Amino acid sequence: MAQVDFYVLDRVDEHARSTLACKLAEKAWRLENTIHIHTTTREDAERLDELLWTFRDGSFVPHELIGGDTGAPVTIGFGEFAVAPRDLLITLCDEIPAFAESFPRIAELVSSDENSRAKSRRRYATYRDQGHKLTTHKI
Repeated sequence: MAQVDFYVLDRVDEHARSTLACKLAEKAWRLENTIHIHTTTREDAERLDELLWTFRDGSFVPHELIGGDTGAPVTIGFGEFAVAPRDLLITLCDEIPAFAESFPRIAELVSSDENSRAKSRRRYATYRDQGHKLTTHKI
């Protein structure tokens, strides 16, 4: 079973949620992990692709959108695109991706608006019912 960490932001801010995804990806990459960040839409994935270049001065996180073939340690995908298992899945989706079970660690990023929290509670219950180890972090 996977270790699933829910990161709950204290504000309603999609940019802050995306920035947190970048920070987690950078930290995991520096620890020599492979990471996949999954979004709902192509547009979200492309915004995250751009943000990974600019979220912090001096940062460099080698990454690519799904479909590239550079072997980058960080990939970004969206929708129903399945990916090969990596060390960490960072999800910015409202639903658990079908391929999530193949990852040993999962990071769920949640903004503080009620709609986002309600959806995250459903995902939390699903993970719990599947027997995953759950931890919540308030950011």
